[in-house]
Amino acid sequence: MTAPAPKPWIDAIAPYVPGRATADGGRKAIKLSSNENPFGTGEAAKAAYAAEARSLDRYPDAGAAALREAIGAHYGIEAERVIHGTGSDEVLHLAAGAFAGVGDEIAYARYGFSVYDIAARRVGATPIVAPDKDYATDVDALLACVTERTRVVYVANPNNPTGTYTSRGEIARLHAGLPSDCLLVIDQAYTEYLDPEDDDGALELARTAPNVLVTRTFSKIFGLAAERIGWGYGPAPVIAAMHKIRAPFNVTTAGQHAAIAALRDAAFVERSRAHNATWRAWFSDQMDALPGLRVVPSKANFVLVLFEGRLRAEAAYKGLMDAGYIVRWLPGQGLPDALRITIGTEDEMRGVVDALTAMASAA
Repeated sequence: MTAPAPKPWIDAIAPYVPGRATADGGRKAIKLSSNENPFGTGEAAKAAYAAEARSLDRYPDAGAAALREAIGAHYGIEAERVIHGTGSDEVLHLAAGAFAGVGDEIAYARYGFSVYDIAARRVGATPIVAPDKDYATDVDALLACVTERTRVVYVANPNNPTGTYTSRGEIARLHAGLPSDCLLVIDQAYTEYLDPEDDDGALELARTAPNVLVTRTFSKIFGLAAERIGWGYGPAPVIAAMHKIRAPFNVTTAGQHAAIAALRDAAFVERSRAHNATWRAWFSDQMDALPGLRVVPSKANFVLVLFEGRLRAEAAYKGLMDAGYIVRWLPGQGLPDALRITIGTEDEMRGVVDALTAMASAA
């Protein structure tokens, strides 16, 4: 007898590996592996979430109308062109599912978000990985990979896991170089950590171009990672196609209300942004000062630290775990000599620096 066999493109998927939440042996540790907000969740969002406990027996609004209206009002975009998802991950998958399939290609830069590869393979498309430029997106290399079979191009800005940023001019140049039947997906999960002058123009492109989709999330600066709330904005036909394959009731009632409250809590967002900017800069300077360590310039809420001397990334990863800190080691993403470290509280960042300083000195 034979058993059901998955399609070969499903067999080829390397499952997503999340950041660890506990140290070896199940020990509790300070988690700096998943780019979560060190301040947790704002009080307004917590209150809105708790208020919905009385409606657990009812399905959520399948169209998330109030949430989409709130997103539209907050960002000055049309609510009817917003799609909601279980985190921005679902929206990224919907883009591949609606516009690519067997025989098609999906392109992205080396060291891009690992979900891009999974999204491509899930629909039977061929993932095409463009060379990077010092861990950043190389627009010319990405355009050189585009063929008549390319249906989707993913760009994370800022990029995860490197933290690098692609300028407005480069994003516009990338879009201008793509064929009109290729969907450009600009993944802005960390955009709220940018300074205003670093706006990459993606929302405006999505408003005016027929082939641009922007994705965002409430998991990072808004502190709602547990609720998995993401959204996308793009041309009406693109959004309509994605809605056809979107899971119904994909964002909980409590999550929808918490997200609306989080959007209105400007003070919490600004506090989070300012803290991140201060301690990202401080931490980067401290890392660059250690022998054999180099920081990839970051615009996100994490820093990618390269280990190019006697202290190796794997040893530092294990040493930090022994010291009570969990960070992200990414050999599976082609980064065996690097650690991605989330910007935590002041005490957490000072503790990581002390631990790495001791290890670098002893190496």
